[in-house]
Amino acid sequence: MDGESCIKKAYEFIFNSDFEQAIYWFEQAIAAEPENASYYHKCAVSCARSGKWTKAKQYAESALRLDPEQKEYQYHMQTVEASLLLSEADLLLASVPPRLSEAAELLKRVVVLDPLSFDAFYTLGVIYASLNQLEEAVVNAREAVRLDPSHSAARRLFADVNRKRRMLRDRIKARKRKRIR
Repeated sequence: MDGESCIKKAYEFIFNSDFEQAIYWFEQAIAAEPENASYYHKCAVSCARSGKWTKAKQYAESALRLDPEQKEYQYHMQTVEASLLLSEADLLLASVPPRLSEAAELLKRVVVLDPLSFDAFYTLGVIYASLNQLEEAVVNAREAVRLDPSHSAARRLFADVNRKRRMLRDRIKARKRKRIR
């Protein structure tokens, strides 16, 4: 079967929500035409949608290797890398004790790679709030709310951190006034 026929089969399975079979047919298209970057890209997108991030990265890398100038492939590679880093950060946060600083470093890389990653901004806000780094917490919580205004936990985080930050500023101002007297 030629590559284009395999792609059509893959899309039939996508329309029927059978992503495993779609990936299989994208892989058949790749086998038929191993120099076609778009087939690798389409397979990478389907793998990402199925949460198969390692496989998605492999196919995204292949698409970029074959067509390094394609902006869409570059962007998709960044989002796949961001998702993998987000997973690593989640593991660091789930460890006992949670490795907050290491997770924050990974999440900072995530927001550079994928500036639309609500999860990264929200989690950074939570981490910074727990580390009592209120300025960083409010910046990240604000961005999370901007990305998903209906997310109640993000709105609550933003409000809580903002309130703590104001209270801290007010305390500092009160101490300064006492010293001046």
